[in-house]
Amino acid sequence: MSPSPIPAVIAVVIRDNRTLLVRRANPPDAGLWGFPGGKIEFGETVKEAAARELLEETAVHAEAQGIITTLDILVRDAGGDIQQHYILIAVQCRWISGEPIAGDDALEARWLPISELDPNTLAMSADVDVIARRALASASNLSDI
Repeated sequence: MSPSPIPAVIAVVIRDNRTLLVRRANPPDAGLWGFPGGKIEFGETVKEAAARELLEETAVHAEAQGIITTLDILVRDAGGDIQQHYILIAVQCRWISGEPIAGDDALEARWLPISELDPNTLAMSADVDVIARRALASASNLSDI
């Protein structure tokens, strides 16, 4: 158990109305679809961490841009006590090159249509659909400028 929250990033990449997701191999959320990501290393910026984790988990190169939102993930034991507290920083990333290949902490990696993201039909981490739609709207607004 960590006595302090653990800062981590998730890389949100939007391309052709699809988002890049991985099926997580390790806890928390093992087996669920979510954005590539992981812990921020000491001395690493949020943007550097997002680009690094994305590359490690998917072999996709992207430019980290702005922060979309943050999430508090509380991992509880069977008795309900908090065992871990992660603060996830969702970072919008602009795809540069590469096609997804699962690596590192991922069982699978692939582009999924944002319109098909539904927690009732796809086992996903918290708010994946909401964050992907927010990122799509943000990317659309940037392309209008």
